[in-house]
Amino acid sequence: MASTQHGRHHPPLKVLSIFGTRPEAIKMAPLLKAMDAEPAIDSRICVTGQHQSMLQQMLSVFDIQADHSLEVMTPGQTLNGLTAALYAALDPVLQETTPDCVLVHGDTTTALVGAMASFHRRIQVGHVEAGLRTADIATPWPEEMNRRCIDQGARWLFAPTAQARDNLLAERLQGHIYVTGNTGIDALHMTARRLCADTALCRGIDERFGMIDPGRKLLLVTGHRRENLGDGIMELCQALRTLSQRDDLQIVYAVHLNPAVALPVRAALGGLPNVHLIEPLDYLAFIRLMQRAHIVLTDSGGVQEEAPALGKPVLVMRDLTERPEAVAAGTVRLVGAAADTIVRGVSELLDVDAQWRRSARAVSPYGDGRACSRIVDALLDRPVDEFTADDDIASAANAANAANAAAVSSGARISLS
Repeated sequence: MASTQHGRHHPPLKVLSIFGTRPEAIKMAPLLKAMDAEPAIDSRICVTGQHQSMLQQMLSVFDIQADHSLEVMTPGQTLNGLTAALYAALDPVLQETTPDCVLVHGDTTTALVGAMASFHRRIQVGHVEAGLRTADIATPWPEEMNRRCIDQGARWLFAPTAQARDNLLAERLQGHIYVTGNTGIDALHMTARRLCADTALCRGIDERFGMIDPGRKLLLVTGHRRENLGDGIMELCQALRTLSQRDDLQIVYAVHLNPAVALPVRAALGGLPNVHLIEPLDYLAFIRLMQRAHIVLTDSGGVQEEAPALGKPVLVMRDLTERPEAVAAGTVRLVGAAADTIVRGVSELLDVDAQWRRSARAVSPYGDGRACSRIVDALLDRPVDEFTADDDIASAANAANAANAAAVSSGARISLS
């Protein structure tokens, strides 16, 4: 539908959203819904299938249909092989759809190639979740380099927080920067409302987890990042074996489908009576499980944003994070990937009630649920009421980010806990 301004008719802005992984689908879903509801935008979707089975699961949860569905993954594929396959698959889509704007999200290989292929065709790019930085191009790998490259060529830089905006300003980029909040918090709000309104849905999800003992505290685990594969996964398994000996704790580990994760995890932890290994969950079920968790242990970026908003203490199996805001707020703690530091971090939260309560405050430094409406306004050149978080959290996050950079430049690794 055309829009009207000062009596003149304008064709709708043709926007092509390109994504390919489960986390991208979660965070793009509310934005896709917002664009569908906007008459001045003609929204199209291209999914690359970088996480094919898990991606389709998420699209079904949010009732999203792709206009273009690619299958770029092959067994044993290298990053360079994936990159080449994405260029070859995406270029014909760009040629056919001729979008005015391409939206990519975050820091995946799909996002990098989507942005670069669009740049090569002189199509303007909007980067959702722009400006996240660790100050170390190898951590996380390859995501840190991916997002830096995307931000260099994007016209619209949708920064989730003031710290992300400051990172972009320091790099003197040419794009227009908007502090929108994180679309993942929009998705969380949508899902929490749905769970609250539908008791039958909640009950049905809970019945899927009948193995959970309500008399024991629940440790929810996810772990899959490339830099933690190999030795990192084995350290995690060693930590979970140790923790499984506690009578007051039960562990639920949502195991990634990547064979480099699934095979060693199931070999090391399968059969332990206090450890429940489950396949990756649909988003509704995962949010419900987070609501029931006592502690969350993860290396996921999205979980670092979601769990604090639900009032759940988070231990992150990384030395650096591009999301310092929740660390500054005290709800997220970096414990690294070594078994002894993981065990110590979990044990302290279990044994020191005051520490758990300090970490279990519901805070949301990453958004207020209105990120998507801000992005739509920016795309259509409307005034944008930018997101602002608590000033104390923002100041502390600034200090943490500066400490991150100083540690990297000196060759050290620090914990922001």
